[in-house]
Amino acid sequence: MIKGIVTDIQRASVHDGPGLRTTVFFKGCPLHCDWCHNPECIAFPPQILAYPEKCIGCGMCEEGCFSGAKVPCGKEMSTDEVLSQILLDKDYYGNEGGVTFSGGEPFSQPEFLSELIDKSKAEGVHCAVETSLITYHEEILKKLDLVMADLKIWDDDLHKKHTGVSNKIIKEHFIKLNTLGIPIIARTPVIPEIEQGIEEISAFLHSLENVIQYELLPYHPLGESKRVALGQPKTEFTVPSKDYMKELEHYVFVR
Repeated sequence: MIKGIVTDIQRASVHDGPGLRTTVFFKGCPLHCDWCHNPECIAFPPQILAYPEKCIGCGMCEEGCFSGAKVPCGKEMSTDEVLSQILLDKDYYGNEGGVTFSGGEPFSQPEFLSELIDKSKAEGVHCAVETSLITYHEEILKKLDLVMADLKIWDDDLHKKHTGVSNKIIKEHFIKLNTLGIPIIARTPVIPEIEQGIEEISAFLHSLENVIQYELLPYHPLGESKRVALGQPKTEFTVPSKDYMKELEHYVFVR
């Protein structure tokens, strides 16, 4: 049986696709986005998040931390173990809800992802994925009901600077994905300090007929505490103002 590394399984999610969903967070991502709100999902091996302010000095570290000062992140699970969690809310998914495979980058564990999709769909569960599209597994993509993909920065040099990878292959993968006939929701996290080229991104995505929606997601600092807990420096990004988001409204679309 195939196993993978999962950081969390979030039930009753309303932020990771349409309807009520169960979100499975995969560990490991080839991108290193400076603003990542799930920094614990970047490295592939399991890690420990350290919160020394919660330590009560019980001396029970070897047995397992009971105060939340040391939080394990990343657990090996079989596809059946994950599926059992997905099916707990099957009766509440309705026509729109289902499971979303997120991360990290789910396609970094392709065999694990593929088997999870097969088993979920065999149970009649709608399957979506949140991906950077840095990799392209056509046979897995064809199994999905919905793809949610990011195009973060238009300029390639800036994309390399802030994510560690080129966006040229990501743009190519958007074009290839568009030919499969799968609905695509495209997203850009809005970082006020970076010239992201949102006008160019919007025009490119609008030219792809299977992009049914383009969303702008304001940066939020929820990943900062986890970044510190991993021993990483804080970032200097700020939450975009309502006025700034309003200025960008005409670039989003639904069709």
